[in-house]
Amino acid sequence: MGRILVILFTTGQCNLRCSYCGGSFPREVVPWGIGYGLDELEKFLGRLGEYDIAFYGGEPLLNPGFIRAVMDRFGEARFVIQTNGTLIHMLEPDYWRRFTTVLLSIDGREEVTDYYRGRGVYRLVARAARRLREYGFQGDLVARMAVSSRSDIYLDVTHLLELGLFDHVHWQLDAVWSDWKNSFWRWAEEVYMPGISRLVDYWIDAMRRGRVLGIAPFLGVLRVDLLGEPNYAPPCGAGVNSVAVSTDGRVLLCPIAVREGWAYMGDLREPDLRLPGRPLIADPCTGCRYFRYCGGRCLYAYLERYWGEDGFKMLCRVTAHLVEEVRRALPEARRLLESGTVDPSVFDYPPFNNTVEIIP
Repeated sequence: MGRILVILFTTGQCNLRCSYCGGSFPREVVPWGIGYGLDELEKFLGRLGEYDIAFYGGEPLLNPGFIRAVMDRFGEARFVIQTNGTLIHMLEPDYWRRFTTVLLSIDGREEVTDYYRGRGVYRLVARAARRLREYGFQGDLVARMAVSSRSDIYLDVTHLLELGLFDHVHWQLDAVWSDWKNSFWRWAEEVYMPGISRLVDYWIDAMRRGRVLGIAPFLGVLRVDLLGEPNYAPPCGAGVNSVAVSTDGRVLLCPIAVREGWAYMGDLREPDLRLPGRPLIADPCTGCRYFRYCGGRCLYAYLERYWGEDGFKMLCRVTAHLVEEVRRALPEARRLLESGTVDPSVFDYPPFNNTVEIIP
C-alpha cells in the first residue's frame, strides 16, 4: 500500500471568513472538538503501516492541544500543517521545528490577499513566515494560494517568490467554492493563461542563471518528463495514498468532501474499515494525453462537476495550457542536470505527499 498521508481535522472552526469558503464548518458537519481518543487513532494508524500526518481545519491552530498530543504520541511520522498563519503563537517553537512542511495561506499581493481573506491578513501571514524561521523551522515553507477573479497569476506568484520568505509557492484555482463560471473563461483567456506563459518565461530565465524557483505546479509537471513517472490520479493522492479523518472519527477519501457520500470510507474505530488504494478517476481523463501530468486534477471537482460538463472542459483546457507551457522548460532543465548545475532532487517535488496537490 505504501506510505499513507493521514489528514487530521483538528476542528471545524476557523477564525477567518474568507470569501471563497465562508469560514467555519457547521458544527453538525465537522464538529469543533475531537470525538475520538488517541488510543483509537493509534489502532487506526497501526493498520496503515508507514504514514505521515497533516493537520487541517477549519483553522488547525484553534486546537493546539490536539496537535501537541498527536505529535508527542506519533513522533515517527513526518508532520505537515495547513494554516492561515494568523495564530502561529499557539504552538511553541519546539513543535514548529518538528514539522517537515508548513503551508501558509496567502493569495499573493497584499491587496489581493486582504480582499479575499480580510484586512491585515497579508501582513500577519508575512510576519508568521518570518517568525517561523526565527523559531528555527528549517523545513519546507509553502505559500498556498487560492486563485480567483482578482488574481493575476504572474504578479501574485512573482511577488511571493521575491519576498524571499517561501521555499515553494503553490496555488489552487477557485473552481469549486465560488459561482463564477460565466466569467471564468474570459478571465482565464485574458489573465490567467497569458500569466502562466509569462510566469514560465520568468522561470526559464531564472534557470538559465542556475536557479530553479520553487513553483510547485511547474516542478510537479516537469518531474513527469525528467523522472519518467506519472503523477498520482488524482495528484493529491485522495483515496490512493491519502485519507482524511474528521473530528468525529469519520474517514474520508477527500478532506473537502465532508458531506458527500462517495467520500465516506467508514469510522476509524471500525475494525474492518476499508483502506485507501482505489483510484476513482476514470473517463474521460484516463484516455487523455495530459493524464500522466494532471492525474485528473481534483477528485472533488471530477466527481461533483459543479460547473457542469462545459465547466469541466474549461478547466481541462486551462490545465492543458499549463502543462504545455511548463514543458517548454524541458531543454533548459535537462541542460542544468547534465551540467551538474543543479541537484536532481530540486525537480523531485514534492518529495512525499505533503498536501501540495501539484495541479491547480
